[in-house]
Amino acid sequence: MKAVVRRVALEVLGWVLVVAGIAALVLPGPGLLMIFAGLVILSQEYEWAERRLEPVKVRALRGAAESVENWKRIAFSSLVAVGLIACGVLWIWSPESPGWWPLSDRLWLPGGPATGVTQVASGLIAIGLIVYSYRRFEIRGEPVPELPSDDRS
Repeated sequence: MKAVVRRVALEVLGWVLVVAGIAALVLPGPGLLMIFAGLVILSQEYEWAERRLEPVKVRALRGAAESVENWKRIAFSSLVAVGLIACGVLWIWSPESPGWWPLSDRLWLPGGPATGVTQVASGLIAIGLIVYSYRRFEIRGEPVPELPSDDRS
């Protein structure tokens, strides 16, 4: 019984991470990192997930290396992360809607403090990933992983 509960819990967690990672590809958040984490969990049960681990890992590391390849990218990414944190703090604070706001008060900062907390968390994760990427690829000079070649050619 314990093994079944563990398997179901891990499978649910894996799928939640994969779906959240897909959403985070277009929303603020570390999409490829969450997809990779979900696949790591799912690969314990599914061969198809194990086969997809390496390509996702390589793409995530390439994205990390490209994000710190010059100061413009580092500055822009850092500015976006700090802006995300600032917006999150605004959501948590939840001030009254300003007089210039033309829409209903219900549409001012929808989602409330819970949205703010996730924005702050996403911003902090982004800053952590920028620092990690900079240290790994710029300071230590680790090589950027190559995309796997397609054997079907």
